[in-house]
Amino acid sequence: MFGYRVPAPDEAMLISGGRRGMGDAPFRVVTGHGAFVLPVFRKTRFLTLALCEAEVAETCVTKQGIALTVRAVIAFKVGNDKESIVNAGQRFLSDQDQMSILTGRIFAGHLRSIIGSMTVEEIVTERQKLASEVLATSKTEMATIGLSVDSLQIQSIDDGDTGYIAAMSAPHKAAIQRQAQIAQANATQQAVEAQQVAERNQAEYARQTAVVRAQYSAEIEKAQAEAAQAGPLAQAHAQQEVLLAQTELAQRASELRQQQLVAEIVRPAEAEAERIRVLATAEANRMKIQAEAAASYDRVALDRMLIDQLPQIVKEAAAGLQGANVNVLNGADGLGEIAAGLVGQGLTILDSVRQNLGSPQARSAEKRKNSSNGDGPVEIEP
Repeated sequence: MFGYRVPAPDEAMLISGGRRGMGDAPFRVVTGHGAFVLPVFRKTRFLTLALCEAEVAETCVTKQGIALTVRAVIAFKVGNDKESIVNAGQRFLSDQDQMSILTGRIFAGHLRSIIGSMTVEEIVTERQKLASEVLATSKTEMATIGLSVDSLQIQSIDDGDTGYIAAMSAPHKAAIQRQAQIAQANATQQAVEAQQVAERNQAEYARQTAVVRAQYSAEIEKAQAEAAQAGPLAQAHAQQEVLLAQTELAQRASELRQQQLVAEIVRPAEAEAERIRVLATAEANRMKIQAEAAASYDRVALDRMLIDQLPQIVKEAAAGLQGANVNVLNGADGLGEIAAGLVGQGLTILDSVRQNLGSPQARSAEKRKNSSNGDGPVEIEP
């Protein structure tokens, strides 16, 4: 649209002419949006709000009187508030490059002032402290001209040909070199140890590999030997089974033959022996019965003979009492006792004769007597 102007995001649009909206400022500040500007009646200028850079290379004298060349870089920009934009616009709008030149000069002066109160050792070892003090002292002055500092970086500190910083750093360099040599020696030693460990590991791996290969070879040879022996072993096993079967068959044949022999010979012999034993037992029983019968017959004959001889025996006993003096004290009772005693004595003699005649010798004598008399023994058939 004709007459409508819009500033860039990193710019501030300054509209001069007229009095509306300006207040105490000589121009109206527009940022972040556009504004309608009347041609001829209004004039528009743009002030950069982008980040700017200023470099400083200043020779400064320290508290010890040693000259140092300090190089620094300052990052700054116009402040975002309206007051800062107005202050910067009034000073730098016609020549905005002057912002970097003026900022460098301001910081150069503060660097000389602060370094003059410090020693070389403090400046070298405490650069951040130096930068902080320079920023703190220049902040108010920079705000007066509408600028704000984002950062200050000390790039280098050089003492020229004096060699003070080099001498100051010599012990540190020696210590660092010594530490570097020690570290190098340790690294070399560690490398050697690592190499030795690696060689030992390789040797151990080679040994284990050889052992495993030997085990594999032994297992392969064993398997081959077992495979080679499998045929003969199987054949021998089969022959052994055949022999066992033949042995078992022969044993069964022997047992069968033994059973046949028992059935054909032993059993008939045992039966014959049993028959003979039974016959012998029967014959013995028959003879025993005949003997008992014969003995019974002899006793009967003996008793008959004794009965026949009893009167003679009594007579002989009575003859023995002939001429003896016998006193009878009890009369008829005493005589009866004597007669009973004689009869008892005769019976005792009869028993004794019977017993003697019952012995084998008496029976034999009786048989001889009977044979001489023509009387033979009577056999009783069972």
